[in-house]
Amino acid sequence: MSIHEECGVFGVISPRPVDVGRLAYYGLYALQHRGQESCGIVVNDDGVFASRKDLGLVGEVFSREELAKLPQGTMAVGHTRYGTTGASVRSNCQPIEVNHQKGRMALAHNGNLSNAAQLRDQLELSGAIFHTTSDTEIIAYIVTKERLSAPSIEDALSAAMGKLEGAYSLVLMSPQKLICARDPHGFRPLCYGKMEDGTWVAASESCALTAVGAEFIRDLEPGEILVFSRDGVVSRREHCEKAEPAPCIFEYIYFARPDSVIDGVSVHAARLRAGEILARTHPVQADVVVGVPDSGLDAALGYSRASGIPYGIGLIKNKYIGRTFIAPGQDHRLDQVKIKLSAIRDSVAGKRVVLVDDSIVRGTTSGRIVNLLREAGASEIHLRISAPPFRNPCYYGTDIDSQENLIACHHSVDEIARITGADSLGYLPVEQLGALIGKEHCCNACFTGRYPTPIPTDTRKDRFECKLSERQEKQRMVLN
Repeated sequence: MSIHEECGVFGVISPRPVDVGRLAYYGLYALQHRGQESCGIVVNDDGVFASRKDLGLVGEVFSREELAKLPQGTMAVGHTRYGTTGASVRSNCQPIEVNHQKGRMALAHNGNLSNAAQLRDQLELSGAIFHTTSDTEIIAYIVTKERLSAPSIEDALSAAMGKLEGAYSLVLMSPQKLICARDPHGFRPLCYGKMEDGTWVAASESCALTAVGAEFIRDLEPGEILVFSRDGVVSRREHCEKAEPAPCIFEYIYFARPDSVIDGVSVHAARLRAGEILARTHPVQADVVVGVPDSGLDAALGYSRASGIPYGIGLIKNKYIGRTFIAPGQDHRLDQVKIKLSAIRDSVAGKRVVLVDDSIVRGTTSGRIVNLLREAGASEIHLRISAPPFRNPCYYGTDIDSQENLIACHHSVDEIARITGADSLGYLPVEQLGALIGKEHCCNACFTGRYPTPIPTDTRKDRFECKLSERQEKQRMVLN
């Protein structure tokens, strides 16, 4: 079991009709690491929406022919999905489109609502009919409902934010405006920039701005709403400072691309610091430091610099394994790790290796990587993890869903070292998390159990599918 990525959101608004769909395509390519289940783009051509959404990677869903079918326009929103609420089915693809009395709307969402179940129950009791099982449709319903009485779409979004709990970074498109919003805790990243021709771009990470040639301006502040229109850019701050900022620390450890800057902090620099801290807190005599591709590489470099142990390329990742990779079944005795990773014997044979990775969930993958290096001739393997032990589920968009699946909840550090086959094991000290980003306030609930919002009662990813099945079963029993 590995930790899966978040979703990625992207929005663009141009002063004149251009190929905004293609800009969104390039932006989503830069955000592909945040979600590989599905993707979609909605283009706004003078108030007429055209879209393409499906399961698969950006390059699979948007062939040259499909991309050419999207018209030129002044606005577009895009999304890459890894779902933490709702199954991986086409109906859950985003952006979600809504056509209502006050006009059309397209919405892309990164995060997870911790009060999604309560909100959905309330909406269904008031007559709402849901077509998906994602919490994004809940946000769309509430915004639409508020829009019936609000003077503008941004006022409707502001009113809706008063009802939402948990993590959400949103990009919303109406016929005339592009609107971005970040939850008051700032769990998930969201930033914006500008191109030379006056085109505004918003995205989950700054790397997507770079990909389309936009100059980074700044991150949205927690709770901020930004409204882009022909009149320029307006910032609304009525939800700012309603909660203590709590950006997800795991964005810096694992989720984000290393070339991104989030809330003024370089992801690459944060990972280097993690490695430096590991070298100071868990030193060891060794011959080479090796990182697990991709997010363990920067931390390994930091460990090497701080310890003086040479850095080496000891593992190579197969970059061509994507969503379409067919995992070996039980009838094929193949190790998936060996298909995705291979060891460089010349780098590790006969050497004491410091192996740096970003996390351990169940321990099975870590054990297989350790075994790869053993088979390549490593004499000792000292495992160093650039995060503290996972001990608690996440309710804000990461699929750390149950303590029963977390090895650190059932075994000591020494026991985990034996289970993985490592000669020693060291985690990043939890009290050092703030040092990674130079800020004490961050969400580290998956390590500490200190949650910034109330904990939901039903945390199943497929909870809405389960509820639907339960209702259908009750109806069947009544009819029988």
